[in-house]
Amino acid sequence: MYLAELQFKVIADTDFTSTESAIRRYIETLIFNGQVLGREFPTAWQQDSFNTRIVLPDEQALQQKQHSAKGLDSLQQLASAGLAYPQVHILGMDLMSQHTDPCHNADFYILYSRFNDTCSPVRCGEHFAPVPLYLLNTEAADHEKLIRWQLQYQALDEIQMQQTRVLVKSAERSLQQLNSRLNKQGRQLAHQLERANNTAVYYALYSGSSNNCEKEPDKPCPGCGGNWRLKQPLQQLFDFKCDNCRLLGNIAWDCQSPS
Repeated sequence: MYLAELQFKVIADTDFTSTESAIRRYIETLIFNGQVLGREFPTAWQQDSFNTRIVLPDEQALQQKQHSAKGLDSLQQLASAGLAYPQVHILGMDLMSQHTDPCHNADFYILYSRFNDTCSPVRCGEHFAPVPLYLLNTEAADHEKLIRWQLQYQALDEIQMQQTRVLVKSAERSLQQLNSRLNKQGRQLAHQLERANNTAVYYALYSGSSNNCEKEPDKPCPGCGGNWRLKQPLQQLFDFKCDNCRLLGNIAWDCQSPS
């Protein structure tokens, strides 16, 4: 990932309300297309321009050919707010972020997210590295539904990870139960990505706790009831894989011996 700065120069009479709205609209279209990562984009007024700090999945993320139709429209709307097209300044590699996947054509993808991720929720099956969403085909206008699903997933994951926890059971059920609304939505999005890209997309089903740790290593696939245990863990993380249901899973963390 890369840290970058966008400089929006003022080219006509304007006001803070108009410029704030135009910049926010533009950045949000980039976020919902996977071109900008995270939700925060601090913006400062500096003499004759507005400067915004953002994190990019790679150095080519803001090329206009990567923009969605919404992104191109919001780019044109900047002029109505008295702003020029943004100048992009790459400040360097972001040391706090995960590196983008080096693959051009992955054999399969994994839909996976955790509360502390600041990256795409789609991973390469071979390297388990984030795949920029704007490089993937979508059946919709952009990847907004997938980004909004990720935000909900991360919020619930953070709730169930806290030491002093509230709503922990509700959060855990949403993450662990195959047919929770959260997981139904995630699996549907995975199926849509698979159709749009003609490449298998597996949904990573989280397992934090179990009622029976003795039987946990031999639990059946929650989708079809079949045997899905792998001989060797995938990416040193997933103990289970069902090609029929496009599911990945792990032995519940509470049942795993500390290494």
